[in-house]
Amino acid sequence: LQTRMQSLQPDPKAQYRSVYEALKKIVLTEGFWRPLRGINVTMLGAGPAHAMYFACYEKMKKSLSDTIQHGGNSHLANGIAGSVATLLHDAVMNPAEVVKQRMQMFNSPYKSVLACIRTVQKTEGFGAFYRSYTTQLTMNVPFQAIHFITYEFMQEQINPHREYNPRSHIVSGAVAGAVAAAATTPLDVCKTLLNTQENVALSSVNIGGHLSGMVNAFKTVYQLGGISGYFRGVQARVIYQMPSTAIAWSVYEFFKYFLTKHKLEKRT
Repeated sequence: LQTRMQSLQPDPKAQYRSVYEALKKIVLTEGFWRPLRGINVTMLGAGPAHAMYFACYEKMKKSLSDTIQHGGNSHLANGIAGSVATLLHDAVMNPAEVVKQRMQMFNSPYKSVLACIRTVQKTEGFGAFYRSYTTQLTMNVPFQAIHFITYEFMQEQINPHREYNPRSHIVSGAVAGAVAAAATTPLDVCKTLLNTQENVALSSVNIGGHLSGMVNAFKTVYQLGGISGYFRGVQARVIYQMPSTAIAWSVYEFFKYFLTKHKLEKRT
């Protein structure tokens, strides 16, 4: 939905006024499973990407907090640790995101994930999978900094003793995801344009070939939609991120609690 709603020059058949209308129209005209197209490639990359992401975050957060605030909870440490963890996460997820978004476009020419990978590799080269990497990082570094700082701040407010409390992790994760998603929507719109290389949009502003670079993407989005163009799909983005971050944090905190408890039991 987010990919479709961020389209800057959508096909008349793919113009949507709201998230609900978009979902209803896609299901009725393109089939029940169409909104989930490309999800398999995301799932494939998500496991290793999140493993590196949380492992790096936990290690850096502890080291930096010890240095900056002598073992206390430092918001600066949380923000830096989240930003560095993003570098590893996005190196795995960027190609998966390119394939997913191309398969989710209206009238996508790709029949399967493998067909999409082969065609992009053959026609645009390996660099196409990382064309939006700098934009992704430029977006995700502030996103993750805001996300981790908000999560840790929420935990301080509703779970000050930092015990395992599923409800507090879900609420903190959802709030952190919503705040970070809303704040970084303009960068996400630019990333979507770089990933999809939307032909109708690019030709309408006389851009031949491929659009590359965040600065060019920013200019193109403004030419096509003005200031409001930067906030296309903000609802879909917030709705998608809230459960996503809530689930990620609750699963992470559960395994952290489970493994720590198991370790202590083994020692005793």
